[in-house]
Amino acid sequence: MWRVAFVALSAAALAGCQRPVVQAEAASACPAQPTGEVALAGGEFIQGAQPLRPEEGPPRRVRVGPFSIDRTEVTNAQFAEFVKATGYVTLAERAPDPKLYPGVDPKVLKPSSIVFVGAEADPRKADPSRWWKVVDGANWRHPQGPGSTIAGKDREPVVQIAYEDALAYARWRGRDLPTEAEWEFAARGGLKDARYEWGNEPSTQEHPRANHWQGAFPALDTGADGYRMKPAPVGCFPPNGYGLHDMAGNVWEWTNDWYRPGLSPEGDGPSAADAYDPDDPAAAGQPKHVIKGGSFLCADDYCFRYRPPARQPGPPDTGASHLGFRTVKRLSAPPPGP
Repeated sequence: MWRVAFVALSAAALAGCQRPVVQAEAASACPAQPTGEVALAGGEFIQGAQPLRPEEGPPRRVRVGPFSIDRTEVTNAQFAEFVKATGYVTLAERAPDPKLYPGVDPKVLKPSSIVFVGAEADPRKADPSRWWKVVDGANWRHPQGPGSTIAGKDREPVVQIAYEDALAYARWRGRDLPTEAEWEFAARGGLKDARYEWGNEPSTQEHPRANHWQGAFPALDTGADGYRMKPAPVGCFPPNGYGLHDMAGNVWEWTNDWYRPGLSPEGDGPSAADAYDPDDPAAAGQPKHVIKGGSFLCADDYCFRYRPPARQPGPPDTGASHLGFRTVKRLSAPPPGP
């Protein structure tokens, strides 16, 4: 539904001054690619925060069990291995089923996905619905549409991945997608009450901590962190306290949880039936999943969601050019201590 009706969806639900591009230290000193997963013992923590955005609170104490989580976002190379082994075809590579879109001309139901075009289509920067475009032929192999490619980008996070695509990959690996609480526990890296995954001080041009938008959104990303309007290869920015990379910025990440505005009391999670934002005119009752972490499109003056408690609704029937995932596995016992 969302691929067809997306124009009505506010860009604020996804996104989150011409200056010379400054090459940041993260870009020039990208270390070797981290691999594997990190086993976490779990425990109690405060999920959410006194909200900078209404949907981020109120904060609540929750407990998560032991689990392991991928050290980085799933990459193009990893997803390609899955597709080669299984023959899987992503949702963006399939034409939408006309039965799911009554009243829509079947001729417009083509394999497609959502691409950020920013101010190019909206010079006055006044209409957020024009910052995004349904592009025929956009998919994980061609993130910006025909003519774009992931050749030479094995290490970049895979994008244009719908919820069912991410889940299929996770199940192939014998794993799952994280719950919102698991994801946030991991993102905090053991810190309490910190604004960012690394602490309370913002990322700086001299010492960038995450790939996010610098400059006036959506006019221009200056690329001061080394990556202008694009994902960074995974693991190029410092890890958090648990050794996890890119839990802030780079690309949004799917979780298993259904979304509703505001955190629900512990043990009272929303069902699929009520998991949508009633104030969203494009929702039409469609349940959505929580996505976490922000992306390279998150700007301090607009989105500012590359923080552990930040959250957004993700329509499950499509991907986007800034949306990926990582996987988890729940453990029967806590990992051994150091």
